Amino acid sequence: MKITRQKIKIILMLVDALLITVSFIISYLFLSYYILFSVQEFILALIVFVFIHVGISSFFHLYSKINRYFSVYDIFQTVRAVGLTTLVTFLLDAFLLNGASLRFYLLNFVFVSLFINTSRILWRLYSEHRMRKNQRLPETQNRILVVGAGQGGQLLISRIKEQRDDVDIFGLVDDDSTKKGTSLMSVPILGTTSDIPKLIPANKVDQIVVAAPSMSPEKYEMILDMGNEANTPVKKMPLMEDVMLGNVQISNYVDIDITDLLGRDEVELDTNELYKIFGGKTVLITGAGGSIGSEIVRQISIFQPARVLLLGHGENSVYQINREMIKYDYARIEFVPIIADIKSLDRMHEIIQKYHPEYVFHAAAHKHVPLMECNPMEAVKNNIYGTYNVAKASIEAGVDKFIMVSTDKANNPTNVMGATKRIAEMIVAGMNNLSDTSFVAVRFGNVLGSRGSVVPLFKEQIRRGGPITITDKRMTRYFMTIPEASRLVIQSGAYAQGGELFVLDMGEPVKILDLAKKLIKLSGHTEDEIEIKEMGIRPGEKLYEELLLDDETTGEKVFEKIYVGKVKNDSLEKIQNFVDSLDLSGENDKELSHRLIEYVQH
Repeated sequence: MKITRQKIKIILMLVDALLITVSFIISYLFLSYYILFSVQEFILALIVFVFIHVGISSFFHLYSKINRYFSVYDIFQTVRAVGLTTLVTFLLDAFLLNGASLRFYLLNFVFVSLFINTSRILWRLYSEHRMRKNQRLPETQNRILVVGAGQGGQLLISRIKEQRDDVDIFGLVDDDSTKKGTSLMSVPILGTTSDIPKLIPANKVDQIVVAAPSMSPEKYEMILDMGNEANTPVKKMPLMEDVMLGNVQISNYVDIDITDLLGRDEVELDTNELYKIFGGKTVLITGAGGSIGSEIVRQISIFQPARVLLLGHGENSVYQINREMIKYDYARIEFVPIIADIKSLDRMHEIIQKYHPEYVFHAAAHKHVPLMECNPMEAVKNNIYGTYNVAKASIEAGVDKFIMVSTDKANNPTNVMGATKRIAEMIVAGMNNLSDTSFVAVRFGNVLGSRGSVVPLFKEQIRRGGPITITDKRMTRYFMTIPEASRLVIQSGAYAQGGELFVLDMGEPVKILDLAKKLIKLSGHTEDEIEIKEMGIRPGEKLYEELLLDDETTGEKVFEKIYVGKVKNDSLEKIQNFVDSLDLSGENDKELSHRLIEYVQH
């Protein structure tokens, strides 16, 4: 029969009362030669102590804890509660009964703390024993070698022991050589990562699991090479962020990702400031179903806005992000899914006037370079007119800040997509002086894992057995993870004064050839098995991307990895005259493309 949580609380209270009584008796027996307590004073002090202890323990939720996870932190919590109980009882005894003995209460404090913590530890040991007894071990268990004997390793081992009976963690390795020969949670530390090649055959390792979150890309790659050499898969412990969101259990390790091999440092946001800025506000995100837009939704929700408007053209993607956010049950945030086309000025007016957002993050855009070369008219309508419509509606509704998500392809563009995004930047800058709304644009390079990224394409080609097709072996690109880019866009919006073009620090450019090789390695294949084929540069592509030209950098840094660019713009009237002069009939796409690129390069 399963005991209810309420009954467990009552049992714990009764156990504590019994242990306190035993402690009182033992303390009195120890000190009876030095102190004098009447029976009435003893019983009264005991009753007062028990009631105060139960009250303080309930206040600190000590009876609500799951005791099979009782930890060192819980020991200190218990000691704190007993200490407060002792202090309060002693003071009451001293002032009301005049029979208080400091020595008695100090000794009693030691015994009560010891007895209660011992009872909880025994409860945990019994629970773990009962769980192991009820578990039916499978005939075969996966033999796991864990990399990392720190906090990550400890957490992984404890959760696997509780949740997985199909896994045998027989050993650990750690690059701190002083740990060799010791153990972590009864699992021996067998050596360092350099010992992995000889440990795999000697111990018949089925899988290697990395439990060191701060491991360098070079070390990840070295361990992957060792695993591939021995035909042993390499996984890693999931991110704590994903565990806390309920996406995965910590005992279910995940694949090592390309971001682990590229080594992008996580950005620490100014969370206190962002809570002040976005807390209780209404935020509109266009393109909310896209890679960047949906991540902005996730990241902005951390700062507790009152309402988040999820605007997108594709109903399925908007449905997915809305469903995801509702599932996470963000307290007090209203998520509003809106299906709308930014090309409709009337619809943008209607939405923004209805909800009156304080902040607009404009992430909706056509971003695929070769597709926009074939469809320049749609690129103009969506990227230029769409941006203008959302910006104009924002001005008329009195939006505080408008933040446009741009691209490195807007710098010195040689293609239609880049040219239309550059004109959109110019429109946003031109509108900054028309009202109290602050307009800014944020420019960055490629994001890993987005729908238009080469990474999903390369993975699909590897799954099919190759070849991986790249345009040119010399080609390089800047890369950033989707969460990092989204965080920096939000932080840029917080620092925006109006009229800036923020440029994100993308780090060092990555050769597409090297990226392909790393993905092959991650798949467990070799370059002999998966061919890399050079196809030639596609229309509108560059060999090298630039975030700013040399004369456009100011060196001004407003936050980690956020710089202010200096870009010259035409007047808004001149931009509008040019856009109005474009032939959008679709009869001469080549001329339209030529005029767009020529205009932004003049």
